[in-house]
Amino acid sequence: MSDHHPSSAISAGVRHVEALLESRGLLDPGEIDARIDAFLAGGSPANGARIVAHAWTDPGFAGRLLADANTAIRELGLSMAGGLQEQRLKVVANSAAEHHVVVCTLCSCYPIALLGPSPSWYKSEAYRSRVVRDPRGVLREFGWEPPADTAITVWDASAESRYLVVPRRPEGTDGLAEEELARLVTRNGLIGTAAV
Repeated sequence: MSDHHPSSAISAGVRHVEALLESRGLLDPGEIDARIDAFLAGGSPANGARIVAHAWTDPGFAGRLLADANTAIRELGLSMAGGLQEQRLKVVANSAAEHHVVVCTLCSCYPIALLGPSPSWYKSEAYRSRVVRDPRGVLREFGWEPPADTAITVWDASAESRYLVVPRRPEGTDGLAEEELARLVTRNGLIGTAAV
């Protein structure tokens, strides 16, 4: 990274604080990097897909998920506690009447623990600004257009709160097991930029 890059001063400051914490014995050398690596290694869209498939097959879980997602996902051995504190997870469910889309208009806040690293388009200024102003147009560019009478709600993630969308369960999937249903769920579906 160039020393003239706008983030170089921030990076240097972070490295300085990390070195101070290590020198005082508050952090082991490399502890922050190890935590970040472990956090990223555990994050995958498969986690979000498991949550959705379980919600599709267990109405009780679906209700708990919508009411208190942080508590409900622990039933599946998942958590939003990838860093030093747990982030609030809000889960919203698509219906025939309403479709949900997630964005972070300020940066790229995203439930990494449940979806893995965010896609590059999610971080782009074009997506972040346009999905709020023209969600139908953005969805069309992703190759999907909800019916005209379906309301679209855009959720803005933040440093404290993350969002996950439960897509509508596809018709004709009643006989599928949870594992088979989970394979139908895509990361874009969990963000709301695609249907399942």
